[in-house]
Amino acid sequence: MKVPTYHLLGFFLFFFFYHRRAWAHYKFVVKEVPCTRLCSTKNILTVNGQFPGPTLYVHKGDTIIVDVYNRGKYNFTIHWHGVTQPRNPWTDGPEYITQCPIQPGAKFRQKIILTTEEGTLWWHAHSDWTRATVYGAMIIYPKWGTTYPFPKPDAEIPIILGDWWKQDIKEVLDELLLSGGEGNYSDAFTINGQPGDLYPCSKQDTFRLKVERGLTYLLRIINSAVQDMLFFAIADHNLTVVGSDASYLKPFKRSFIVISPGQTIDVLLEANQNPNHYYMAAKSYTVAAEGVFDNTTTTAIVEYSGNYTPSSPPLFPYLPYYNDTLASVNFTASLRSLADKEHPIDVPMEINTYLFYTLSMNTFPCPNNSCSGPNGTRLLASVNNISFVNPEIDILEAYYYCIPGVFGIRFPDFPPLFYNFTEEYYPLSYEIPTRGTEVKILDYNSTVELVFQGTSLLLGSDHPMHLHGFSFYVVGVGLGNFDNEKDPLTYNLVDPPLQNTIIVPVKGWLTIRFKANNPGVWYMHCHFDRHMVWGMDAVFIVKNGKSPEAKLPPPPNDMPPCYYKAVPITSKVANSLGPDICPIRMEIK
Repeated sequence: MKVPTYHLLGFFLFFFFYHRRAWAHYKFVVKEVPCTRLCSTKNILTVNGQFPGPTLYVHKGDTIIVDVYNRGKYNFTIHWHGVTQPRNPWTDGPEYITQCPIQPGAKFRQKIILTTEEGTLWWHAHSDWTRATVYGAMIIYPKWGTTYPFPKPDAEIPIILGDWWKQDIKEVLDELLLSGGEGNYSDAFTINGQPGDLYPCSKQDTFRLKVERGLTYLLRIINSAVQDMLFFAIADHNLTVVGSDASYLKPFKRSFIVISPGQTIDVLLEANQNPNHYYMAAKSYTVAAEGVFDNTTTTAIVEYSGNYTPSSPPLFPYLPYYNDTLASVNFTASLRSLADKEHPIDVPMEINTYLFYTLSMNTFPCPNNSCSGPNGTRLLASVNNISFVNPEIDILEAYYYCIPGVFGIRFPDFPPLFYNFTEEYYPLSYEIPTRGTEVKILDYNSTVELVFQGTSLLLGSDHPMHLHGFSFYVVGVGLGNFDNEKDPLTYNLVDPPLQNTIIVPVKGWLTIRFKANNPGVWYMHCHFDRHMVWGMDAVFIVKNGKSPEAKLPPPPNDMPPCYYKAVPITSKVANSLGPDICPIRMEIK
């Protein structure tokens, strides 16, 4: 039987476009451009001259190639936040963890391998605080021929929450590091790059979302703020939460959400109110004392179509008080995976690696009490009382090539001292951390349970913890000290959410589980950038498995160079990292 020509043509077009979409190619040119906000103009670092940067549109399972050209003045890297990058830490992006930075005038081709991710992620700079202006959305549609597990929306809109400093962001960071204190807080928050009506010189550029009554809109909300968790709401409208961190959730309705830096939350907005203008708004959630954080509110306008006289000013939503911890914890505890036949989950049930990590704010002595931290000290942060220090060679390269002296392999599984972590009084000796570059080695395919415990040191803080190379199941969360006998009985092992960034509550705990099936070097850190540069970081090295598909491949040929004195690779060097640690140990003569 002869197949009609139009059938063959249709098959050819489907095959061509399907496979063409499987490899998306982008060009990122990093450069400074002038940008005007809050009545003044300054140069900011951007990608392709855009603020926020370009949105990447891909499908589940695609591979993305991004050619990154550094046309700026400073070193630079880009991280693909939430992408697990199987066996591909080489282009994950964190500076001095998986790569040395891209030098001014240089280029680096980055491969981003998507697997199970589906929903909303984002990309951002991962070098100093350059992500203050260098970020963009990553929209991951379902595979061709499949659809969402909820009614298809009539339109989809990225909503990127950010912040803005009048001062140059490099100067802000330099002052923070030089003084040893808290540094300057932002002058405004933004929605899709715009501060909104409530700030000077901003009303005319306020972002407007035009909607039609009776339609449903998928808002892909991203918190790109450098320092702040944010409450977000839309006046007179409920939001149906359907996804977070590129994973679907059991839908639930809320009048507001709380979203941490690094996190993404997908919500459905039903345009079911009387035609009018309604504010969408975001403001800080923080446990800081009043007056020492950005206490402003950013707005955008949801504008219904039709002929009517809008309210002036637009109707304003309810947002919780800035330090409403219970509102934050209750929202996080409401996240549940779909956990159905079409979206199965794989929570590790038998655990062979138990970790307990305290997250603390710390101080460190300065000569002659010369810093602006408490009592003339320098502010630091720590995990298990170790304040992380960036090496001069990236850890991945040092690991792969067995370069000695770059990192240690004795990161502790537990804190050096157990005490009442969440009470006002604590051992003063614990306030001063040990500084160093230590990593935790994990066996391939080991199953990990990690309890994050917040402490009350320096009054404590929430901590949005982000893990590169993995998504993890959040199986438990609570306030106070973790109880090893009682709290595991409350774990949700049926439908826990799958996240890559999650809020560990102030003076509280949170438990995650994941399977260490991604060989390589993977960064874990607080997504408050000031906490990260103060040392609230850790690194996991997942060893190779036995099969070829479970081994770390060689680096790309165009890896940005590290400038260091070469050390000959010898068996003595390999042994200094411990047995079976160097991936190329079989090549050592």
